[in-house]
Amino acid sequence: MIRSSLLLSLFAIAACAFCGTPQKPGPKRLPPEGVPIPDAEKAELSAGAKQLGEMIEKLKVDLKGKPELLDLLPDVQIYHNALRYALTYDEFFDPKDAGSGKMLVKTGLERARQLAEGKPSWTTATGLVPRGYVSKIDGSVQPYGLVVPETFKPDAGKKHRLDFWFHGRDDKLSELRFVASRHKDAGEFTPADTIVAHLYGRYCNANKFAGEMDLFETLEHVRKHYPIDDARILVRGFSMGGAACWHFGVHHPGLWAGVAPGAGFTETPEYTKAFQSEPKPTWFEQKLWRWYDSVDYAVNLFNVPTIAYSGELDKQKQASDAMAKAMKEEGIELKHVIGPNTPHKYHPDSKKEINAFLDEAAAKGNDPVPQKIRFTTWTLRYNRMKWIIVDGLEKHWDRARVDAEIKADAIDVKTQNVSALTLEFPAGRAPAAAKILIDGSELAAPPAAADKSFTMRLAKSGGKWAAAAADDGSLRKRHRLQGPIDDAFLDSFIMVKPTGKPLNAKVGEWAAKELDRAIKEWRSQYRGEARVMNDDAITEAEIAGSNLVLWGDPSSNKILAKIADKLPIKWDDKSVRAGELSFSSEHHAPVMIYPNPLNPKRYVVINSGFTFREQAYTSNARQIPNLPDYAIVDLNTPPNNKWPGAIVDANFFGEKWELLPPVK
Repeated sequence: MIRSSLLLSLFAIAACAFCGTPQKPGPKRLPPEGVPIPDAEKAELSAGAKQLGEMIEKLKVDLKGKPELLDLLPDVQIYHNALRYALTYDEFFDPKDAGSGKMLVKTGLERARQLAEGKPSWTTATGLVPRGYVSKIDGSVQPYGLVVPETFKPDAGKKHRLDFWFHGRDDKLSELRFVASRHKDAGEFTPADTIVAHLYGRYCNANKFAGEMDLFETLEHVRKHYPIDDARILVRGFSMGGAACWHFGVHHPGLWAGVAPGAGFTETPEYTKAFQSEPKPTWFEQKLWRWYDSVDYAVNLFNVPTIAYSGELDKQKQASDAMAKAMKEEGIELKHVIGPNTPHKYHPDSKKEINAFLDEAAAKGNDPVPQKIRFTTWTLRYNRMKWIIVDGLEKHWDRARVDAEIKADAIDVKTQNVSALTLEFPAGRAPAAAKILIDGSELAAPPAAADKSFTMRLAKSGGKWAAAAADDGSLRKRHRLQGPIDDAFLDSFIMVKPTGKPLNAKVGEWAAKELDRAIKEWRSQYRGEARVMNDDAITEAEIAGSNLVLWGDPSSNKILAKIADKLPIKWDDKSVRAGELSFSSEHHAPVMIYPNPLNPKRYVVINSGFTFREQAYTSNARQIPNLPDYAIVDLNTPPNNKWPGAIVDANFFGEKWELLPPVK
């Protein structure tokens, strides 16, 4: 039983779906519809794309015995993909885009020729250098751009500072436009002796979800090909990119030497005016704001040099003001540079002040072992601050806190809503503390060797802390295995298509349409082509290596049939049962996430792609999870722009992935 207010709103939605009242127009297409380009130019680009595609296929064969060259193939594929997507999906947004396409054909073919000859010049080039990598999420090739300083010498062994730049919102930012821009525009900031990485971020999501993983996959790729100083990695961005910068600053605070957001958004309810339209946000949506709302993580900037920027006349100044307020409540003063009489852009004098601040922060570097740490989280997805790792929560989506300090003779730790944690110090940096004080308990610290790392895992039982053995692998929520549904799409996933007969034709038809929609919207919003396999083609390799997104029901999907009796929600030809609640399976279906019973280190997802829908596409501030760990969908109400049908029950699982009592 969910709250009566939610039921009333769902009944209203259901009634409206079948009434004669005119409906509002559907959401606009994003990316928007393209414009026609002359037939001759389109034919020329199609021919160029075809030639480049054929060269890429030949290189895949010819370079099999040359892994160091084959590894560079994505640097060619980014040009082919940019053209292919624009041609296939009608993504020329201006006649001038055809000219950019011709440049990409020329550059892609030249890179292909160089790779075939074993002489890739771009790997040692300075200036503007577009690169690409293969994403583990969906196997797609994703582009990014580098600004490589003239001081870069491939064999010099000198390590460089690395700045990440997050772009602003542009609904027309296709791969074609992004890659072309990375040949022309060095961007707002090009610090001396610094490699600047411009992220595509999988389009316009403020680097959330798969866009968040784009940073870490790009970082891994840059580290592989360039000498990077890990103590001097900084993040910065403006507008939507400012929101991304706030997000990375507070959710991954231990990684950065400096954080410099400009404008953007930092919280959901005020920025989106979430309570001013119908239906009002549900209780679980409000909890899920805690995934990405930066204000909820403001204390994490205690150890991170942070400088915010706003134009005096910019409405998005609200974002930094909200963060300043949240930080002040934690006793932290935000350095907030305000461009005088300036709208939504940087003031020249402000840029100088920001650069000076970040140059100083980079010179100091990121210390992995500060004496004092203040850290908060609401989910184990974000569980680390330097030498503190939170391994378990007492309750997800309630605030967890860790305040820790290295003292002369002890490591003093105070926690809230934490059930397990690890202290981890790099070699040579372990404190000489003889004991650990944690929430009133005193534990002996293992001796620290100067040349070895120091790791100690602690767990709480019955309100008492004790040293803990290695993780026993038991079924519980843990880092990167904590839900909700959207979490499955931050790692390798496969859409598993049913081949059997469904329990009910209505459920089968609905699942098939939702699968088609999920594939289409993944490409549109996250710019990849989802891997799709039939249920009878899934092998042990897929089960071991990927989250499985299972479509259909236990009758139609062979993988779902294997695990149905091991899931907490039961589903047969008569009913869908979530604990004490039961619904007719003739027109109800569960959507959910759960550790895969065939491989508990990976997820299974039932009948769901990412959970925000079309109404969120026009504002990245609304691209947030719309469903918790599971929901029961009434298929008598057609899918709409917010829900996959009427949600008649929804909840999170407990910390051991158990069903919790229904929310009253």
